[in-house]
Amino acid sequence: MILIDANIFLEVALGQEKAGDCASLLSAISEGKLQATVTSFAIHAVETTLRNGTRTAEFLVNVQNSRGLRVYATTIAEEQSASALAEKIGRDFDDSLQYFVAKKVGAKAIVSLDGHFNRLDLPRFAPREALERL
Repeated sequence: MILIDANIFLEVALGQEKAGDCASLLSAISEGKLQATVTSFAIHAVETTLRNGTRTAEFLVNVQNSRGLRVYATTIAEEQSASALAEKIGRDFDDSLQYFVAKKVGAKAIVSLDGHFNRLDLPRFAPREALERL
């Protein structure tokens, strides 16, 4: 099982450079070939970035219909723990929350285009790397 960062969804939704690799990964998850978790925080970040009702609605339908994707809603206590962890691991709140949840759910890796997840005790995979390794 892996944790998916918000930028994987955004890359596809915004048609950016690595959209193809991200779409392949999300397709494998949607079909249930891979098991993944995404935080509700990341879902909200995507919603906020998309700003468009139609694109946001389409994104949410895809999340809801994905067989291999679980949405993890953090509690305030977990967010407090992630906040304290941010200073300890030298990351911002967003990254520390993703890392905290990845550890909590037993993820094998964090899949992200964000190098801020490098040099932690969980590997960071790019989408293509996750597909090849998992």
